[in-house]
Amino acid sequence: MPQREPRSVEPREADEPLMSRRQIMLVLVGLMMAMFLSSLSQTVVGTSMRTIADDLHGLDLQVWVVTAFLIVSTIVTPIYGKLSDIFGRRPLFIIAIVLFLVGSILCSFAQDMVQLAAFRALQGLGAGGLMSLPLTIMGDVLSPRERAKYQGYFLAVFGVSSILGPLIGGVLAGADQLLFLEGWRWVFLFNLPIGAAALWMVWRYLHLPAHHERVRIDWWGAALLAVGVVPLLLVGEQGREWGWGSLMSIACYVVGAIGIVLFIVVERRMGDAALIPLQLFRNRTFSMATVLGVFTGFGMFAGMMMIPFVLQIVHGMNPTEAGLSTLPMILGLMIASIGSGQVIARTGRYSFFPVIGLAVMAIGYGVLVTLQFDTPLWMLLLGQLLLGLGLGQLMQTLTIASQNAVDPKDMGVATSSATFFRQLGGTAGVAVVFSMLYSRLPETLQAAFGRQDLRADLATALEDPNVLADPGNERILGILQNPAQIGGALNEDSSFLNTADPRLAAPFLDGFSNATTGPFWAALVVVLVALVLALFFKAPPLRQKSAMEEAMQQRAERAQLEADASAPGSVARPVTASNPIVSEGAARRDGGRSGTS
Repeated sequence: MPQREPRSVEPREADEPLMSRRQIMLVLVGLMMAMFLSSLSQTVVGTSMRTIADDLHGLDLQVWVVTAFLIVSTIVTPIYGKLSDIFGRRPLFIIAIVLFLVGSILCSFAQDMVQLAAFRALQGLGAGGLMSLPLTIMGDVLSPRERAKYQGYFLAVFGVSSILGPLIGGVLAGADQLLFLEGWRWVFLFNLPIGAAALWMVWRYLHLPAHHERVRIDWWGAALLAVGVVPLLLVGEQGREWGWGSLMSIACYVVGAIGIVLFIVVERRMGDAALIPLQLFRNRTFSMATVLGVFTGFGMFAGMMMIPFVLQIVHGMNPTEAGLSTLPMILGLMIASIGSGQVIARTGRYSFFPVIGLAVMAIGYGVLVTLQFDTPLWMLLLGQLLLGLGLGQLMQTLTIASQNAVDPKDMGVATSSATFFRQLGGTAGVAVVFSMLYSRLPETLQAAFGRQDLRADLATALEDPNVLADPGNERILGILQNPAQIGGALNEDSSFLNTADPRLAAPFLDGFSNATTGPFWAALVVVLVALVLALFFKAPPLRQKSAMEEAMQQRAERAQLEADASAPGSVARPVTASNPIVSEGAARRDGGRSGTS
């Protein structure tokens, strides 16, 4: 019987695209829609939560609605990345969109706060994939230079959704009824048409090469990651209410530490199959980008969470006005992200952007630490603009660096890990700044009431019969009659400042403004530490092909080698540096150690 000739695997032509330009553009539109939903879902509930809690009779449980979404979406982010490396991006991304939409529908029909928290957790289960997979898929279909250009637009979508979220939530929650449903329920139903459009675009146009590899799934790693991170996220969210040294907080610290130690042990044993492969951190570029991502998340969320408080309490804005007043930060982020993307796309150089971005962020926080309650509003807007300009140069650059530092097979886990650690940094930032704010507030309020100029104005106001008769001053007059209440006057409700006589409100505004100085200083120190580290950030040159093209080329070359080896009379080809597959991986590993852009 004649022997069958081995099949030759022709290498793919360099100019033969795996996806047409039109398909790629349509896929990117679908990815932007998904990222818009995931970003919007984090902010849209904030302005509507008070109305929701009142309607469902659970004001004391509202924090769990936010916490459930945050914890689940953070935990599943690296899981999506790893599973997408194993089973492919398309099925995982479709699952994420479907879970998010199902969670949105269930949230809109919740009958009590416990149900709403559970359904928000389900929504977060999908949102974790919507946060990380779009950037991963971009790495598959676009080369790093092209990716830099389009990631700027993705960050612009993130910025726009950050503005629209509070506005949409406030408008819908303010409507008593829309189409036979309470207005707040449309906060969640609003997601459906956008999510359905994103699902159709991805289903119709996203077709990536299938993965058919038998691998172990790191279930123990996933479970231990939850054991390690969930308690720390819980104490980060609830520590101020529980007390940072309370029995509940200490239990969270202990369980979290044990979970993290066991997670590291399991990941070392799992090797390449680990949920977050520890060998990725042997690459200096990836490790440095991850550390800088943690610090960036801290600086970003510290500013994004504190500034709206200053706008609403010190400057007397309502949530909608405060949302609009964050426009300078979003505008700066959009300008810097699109601009840096264009520079990277044209030059291929990107290692200097983290240094410039962190320096601009440091200047922005330098402006914010000087603010007083009577400082003109434009100073706060300037600080926001500088923060946005810095962030826009950091977020996409660090993601590109992480993706460029790893092999195509690890693209998903690298991208999701970068997102995961940035979210952890952001959660730590929120916990630290709010802990500092409310721990300092009693002291700064007492100091404000000790200022002679403010006390003189306060005494003059209290002698005015019109001030005493004004109903808008009733609450603040009650607090002033009992000095023991002053230290905790702003812990739960600050709305009385909006209607009070300016002379009565001035000490409270001064005390709150001074209390924010400490958190802004903490963020400034973190950013300065990151700036020093960024000076040592070395980034290898950007690859010229997309991850999908590289993976296809590597598989074709591997199949050709196997075919050559099985041919009659062939000599096994040695595995040396001359092998293009081996040499490329060796070059990338060497570039991760010593390469520069």
